Amino acid sequence: MATKTHERHKVIVVGAGFGGLDVVNNLSGKFVDVTIIDRRNHHLFQPLLYQVAGASLAPSEIAWPIRHLFRKRQEVNTLMAEVVGVDKKAKQVIIDSGERLSYDTLVLATGATHAYFGRDEWEPFAPGLKTLEDATKIRERILTSFEEAERTCDLVQQEALKTFVIIGGGPTGVELAGTIAELARDTLARDFRNMEPSKSRVVLIEAAPRLLSVFPEKLSEYTRKALEKLGVEVITGMPVTECSGEGVVYDGKQIKANTIVWAAGVKASPAAQWLGVEADRAGRVIVDQHLNITDHLDIFVIGDTAAATMEDGKLVPGIAPAAKQEGKYVAKLIMKRLKGKEDNPPFKYSHQGNLATIGHSLAVVDFGWIRLKGLFAWWIWKLVHIYFLIGTRNRLSVALSWVWNHSIGYRGSRIVMKTSSDRARKQHEDDK
Repeated sequence: MATKTHERHKVIVVGAGFGGLDVVNNLSGKFVDVTIIDRRNHHLFQPLLYQVAGASLAPSEIAWPIRHLFRKRQEVNTLMAEVVGVDKKAKQVIIDSGERLSYDTLVLATGATHAYFGRDEWEPFAPGLKTLEDATKIRERILTSFEEAERTCDLVQQEALKTFVIIGGGPTGVELAGTIAELARDTLARDFRNMEPSKSRVVLIEAAPRLLSVFPEKLSEYTRKALEKLGVEVITGMPVTECSGEGVVYDGKQIKANTIVWAAGVKASPAAQWLGVEADRAGRVIVDQHLNITDHLDIFVIGDTAAATMEDGKLVPGIAPAAKQEGKYVAKLIMKRLKGKEDNPPFKYSHQGNLATIGHSLAVVDFGWIRLKGLFAWWIWKLVHIYFLIGTRNRLSVALSWVWNHSIGYRGSRIVMKTSSDRARKQHEDDK
């Protein structure tokens, strides 16, 4: 991959998530021209998406325009477009306009989306949480349910409107269940006159035997008990078998619910299809020890899109720290190859621990060498997330929002803005 000194190496990075940004941030402008392509114009801090869905934070507090992030990097070009294919032979990326963009090195960091395990027809009734659009849609459904419950005289309908089901007991499901329960019990408790938000029903359903399966069993059990103290009904070992506008069915039992949120699984982007290469069951591209695809040193795949194997044979987890480590590794490897140096040692993931928040002053932390729960874990969770936010202004904004929310129980992001999809869904239900 060595290049002449007068030529600038063209790197295309597809995806402006954690991995993609770390590739660009660690590439030297002396040797390369970089084009970063994303279907949206912003980088999103996904770990805090649930707080937008729960009306704790505004979308602008966890998203940053990509162009602004690289405004001082003249060698970095930003393109808002959707990739639809890759021509490996011609070394070109094909975007939705039909235009072809040439590359010397390609990095695919295109992330993942929701997986409904073959039941894609459930998606309109149970949206997942991966984008700002998802978060605002879920927030609108939650807040609108309370508004409709306030005005209905039908007690059965009111109960369904005040019932919220979260499918999936991983960190996202746990965090959503806790924040919805606190929204109903604390924030909205005195805002309504004809119904009591505090008597809302929040149900968390997990098909596996316990919540937070990547955590030690004791922390999983602590999480369950903490959620139950918040008023959340926790159901484990029972997969959902039906999902519709009426609610969900599990173990032959129906829960009538107006709001359902999917947090049960993900699948990779179509990167493997673009490349015409082998993928695992979740659609992740099989990569080698240097995160390249087979026989192509000019193509890297990282983050949730890649099936990278650790020394113990397990896959690198699909979490932000892993994507960041892979992005940094790939950038350094590209620079080494351009200088004609030997490759880095194989990529080695360094696990930094697992964290999940449950509610106000409640969290669990597993660093391996130390495991924490409760208030101290909650503060660690907050400090870690504030640290990884981009820019001092954003860190300060989120920190102030949290202090305000938790000191007086007020959540400012509670404006209802009906989306076209919500109106279509409502019309469909009315027509039935």
